[in-house]
Amino acid sequence: MSLRYVSTRGQAPELAFADVLLAGLATDGGLYVPDEWPALAAANESRAGAGRPGCDDSSPASEEQSGTPTPARSPSGPPGQDSYAATAVEVMWPFVAGQIDREAFETLTADAYTTFDHPDVAPLVPLDEDEDLWLMELFHGPTLAFKDIALQLVGRLFDHELARRGERVTIVGATSGDTGSAAIEACRDRDALDIFVLHPHGRVSEVQRRQMTTVPSANVHNIAIEGSFDDCQDLVKAMFADEAFRHRHRLAAVNSINFARVMAQIVYYVVAARAVADVSGSGGPVSFAVPTGNFGNVYAGYAAQRMGLELSQLVVGSNTNDILTRFLASSRLEIREVVPTMSPSMDIQVSSNLERLLFELYDRQGAAIATLLKWLRATGEADLAPEAAAGLAPLWSGARVDEAQTLSVIGDVHRRSGLMIDPHTAVGVGAAATARRDPDTPLVVLATAHPAKFPEAVERGCGRRPLLPDHLADLHDRPERCSVLGNDLAAVQRFVADRTRTRGEG
Repeated sequence: MSLRYVSTRGQAPELAFADVLLAGLATDGGLYVPDEWPALAAANESRAGAGRPGCDDSSPASEEQSGTPTPARSPSGPPGQDSYAATAVEVMWPFVAGQIDREAFETLTADAYTTFDHPDVAPLVPLDEDEDLWLMELFHGPTLAFKDIALQLVGRLFDHELARRGERVTIVGATSGDTGSAAIEACRDRDALDIFVLHPHGRVSEVQRRQMTTVPSANVHNIAIEGSFDDCQDLVKAMFADEAFRHRHRLAAVNSINFARVMAQIVYYVVAARAVADVSGSGGPVSFAVPTGNFGNVYAGYAAQRMGLELSQLVVGSNTNDILTRFLASSRLEIREVVPTMSPSMDIQVSSNLERLLFELYDRQGAAIATLLKWLRATGEADLAPEAAAGLAPLWSGARVDEAQTLSVIGDVHRRSGLMIDPHTAVGVGAAATARRDPDTPLVVLATAHPAKFPEAVERGCGRRPLLPDHLADLHDRPERCSVLGNDLAAVQRFVADRTRTRGEG
């Protein structure tokens, strides 16, 4: 029997996976989650996909080119993309069963990970073996960010389902930097969809912007909004909330409000935990530190824990925009002004996916979540009920890493290991150092972006400037296409309507 999916606000109809994939946001403004969490297969039933570190004679890549030396592979050989894909199918199949043919799902998943330039897809690199501290590099996809791991699959799932239905959709998304380019790469040149990506004007790095605006595909549309990422996200949600507009243009979402994104991100938590277990020879718990903006990446770790993965701690790393760190310390949400930083993907005050965690903390009472979030929007602050707040302590913790600390971490990691890390990953490493509870429990920091996406910050931190990989070496010479609009819902809707109508009639 297929899983059903329910809205975090309790008023939208339950849907099956294929409908959740195309819907994105629920009609009541909530986010979809499965009506129950499926169980992971026992770890000893499948060791596939564990990007196991080890030691043999494989040669490292150039530090300047790749950002980090290629990790040594295990004596038995690398598990490779086929094995990562096998683990991905194992983990994700309960979420999609009954909605897609198993063989077709295996083919789509395997195809998605052939686009990665590392044989392990998401390799583990030792950061400090004495402290049992690891980096999991999630940036080996085509746009050099962790978003590729989910979106390369989600784009193929869209194509498959739209072809099956004989339909087309308009994808509208907001990005704080990396989701946009990953979504565009996954959706470019697909006949069954148009994609519109909103980013905050002047608040993403030049590499992030150019990865979006230099794509010449006719179905790709970039919009720079004069405002913050929160403004972009609010505009997207408002378009979905406009029922007539949503229906007329068949809106769909590929950013982290779409549960398919979360589903695919669960996989690398399982891969990392199994890899660490292989190295340690034990099956004990693992902790993770995650640089966090919109909360989808770290929420996937929580989902893995709900499915049975033994996690000891989830450390949320925040930059100067530290609403999540403050929330985890006080059980109080308080919205402040967004401050631009060198880690722009985390320059967020309203983290959409936090709603999914709140839904669980409130025992899945959708009406309570709707009331809480309405109050937060109206007043800029909200306190969790004591019984909900009590659910945070066992697993969650957070730490704030400011700009000076971020640069210090980049420099320190480079001095100690020779690795170059981007500023978001540096926030994760810094948060791990501050908030780690048990030094005897292995801890994996998620390295979320290639250092070459933020060359100025990396060079300031360690004195070395990382280079883009060959396939992006001419990025700064490519022509850009982008429209700048004010923070005006009507103007954005007109822009979307004009361009989807033109393509639909052509």
